[in-house]
Amino acid sequence: MLLLGAVACGGSHATSGGAAATRPAWSDTAVNAVSRPVIGSGVTAVTGLRPDGRLRTVVSDVRDGKRLWARPSVISGRPAAMGVAPPAVAGPAARPIVASVEARGRGAALVARDARTGAQRWTRAVGTTFGPAACGDLLCVSEATARKSAAFAVLNPATGKQVWHLPGVAEVEWAGPGRVVLFRMSAHPSVEAHDLATGKAAWAFPVESALGRGADLSGGWAFGASGDTLVGYVAPYQTRNNGPLSAFGFFSLRLSDGKQQWARKRLLRVYPSANPAVALITREVDNADRYGGFTQLDPRTGRAVHRLGATGAPQANWWLAFPRDLSAVGFLAHDKPGYMYDLHTGKARGGHEPGWSFCTTTPTPLKITGQNGFYPIAALCPYDLKTGRRLDAASTAPPSWYTGAVGGWRVWRDEHGGIHGVHDGDGTSPGMYQ
Repeated sequence: MLLLGAVACGGSHATSGGAAATRPAWSDTAVNAVSRPVIGSGVTAVTGLRPDGRLRTVVSDVRDGKRLWARPSVISGRPAAMGVAPPAVAGPAARPIVASVEARGRGAALVARDARTGAQRWTRAVGTTFGPAACGDLLCVSEATARKSAAFAVLNPATGKQVWHLPGVAEVEWAGPGRVVLFRMSAHPSVEAHDLATGKAAWAFPVESALGRGADLSGGWAFGASGDTLVGYVAPYQTRNNGPLSAFGFFSLRLSDGKQQWARKRLLRVYPSANPAVALITREVDNADRYGGFTQLDPRTGRAVHRLGATGAPQANWWLAFPRDLSAVGFLAHDKPGYMYDLHTGKARGGHEPGWSFCTTTPTPLKITGQNGFYPIAALCPYDLKTGRRLDAASTAPPSWYTGAVGGWRVWRDEHGGIHGVHDGDGTSPGMYQ
């Protein structure tokens, strides 16, 4: 997924926060995380940046934040607009692995290591790649992405042996028992479902049949799944100054058979925001490519449930902010009075209304050795909308619609690169960048 909108070495420091018996929490401020954290099989893994400009994979116990191991990693052919790739946690719970891209000679290889010890299990030369991802009980990776011979490979995480492969470049958007759904990135992108064991195609859906001809993936994309529904989004891209925007908008497919359930063209995904399958607050764009008001959609039906005009926004230099329950749209003016409008009534909320927005609107590029144009995963901070001032981010966890959760654990990156974890639920849900 393209990450649009925002965008000291040492051991972990674990602390208990709140009611320790019911809400275990920890922090590790020495990681300098630059990717989103991933969780699986009792560990959390993230890509961190060392002071010397080199990347590393950092793996910690998700229960207490204790650092388990760290190994050097690299970027090899991943576009900067996609942000820094996280590692992947895959394999059976009894013997999980963490996979990441490491330097091997003059090239790069996908390296699988024991999730608890960091001991190397296997390697696979990949050349250029967007990075690995778990897909059900298997491991998926696009390799040789800069060549005509680019392929999408599905691997056995225990051995690294190839189970099946497809030509071209693809990204995993959903995986369930026996099936994986891929986004095939090409001049005419498609969403496809394949049998996880054999690679046999179950269904395919051409994205342009929902959004119109001319979709350009340079603008970015996002997907989210809930139940039997997959919600997709392709962002607009302007190929030349004052030229028309490429086809963009949202669409929904039924995971069981790939049938389109609904489509809404010319709506933008706003940032920050929840995963498209969790909640959809969008911004309208008219046929002349002018921004309009905000529309909240029901992800199940695509129908508009609430609409808010943009006339209440400050005249300039505002940023979006949202409360924990996404019941309102806030217009944040840093260190100046802003406004929060209730989506249900359209009326302004009074008082010191808290809202979550990006910690900075002018992020600093990462100083990664041999790489330019990368930014860290965007962090959220709380603000008082009445004054536009920052609130204490250390005293409260970001909203679950931003962090997501795996088995009740939520792990996130703060604006300084520290990672934090809290167990305050039981479920699993996608976050903003998942």
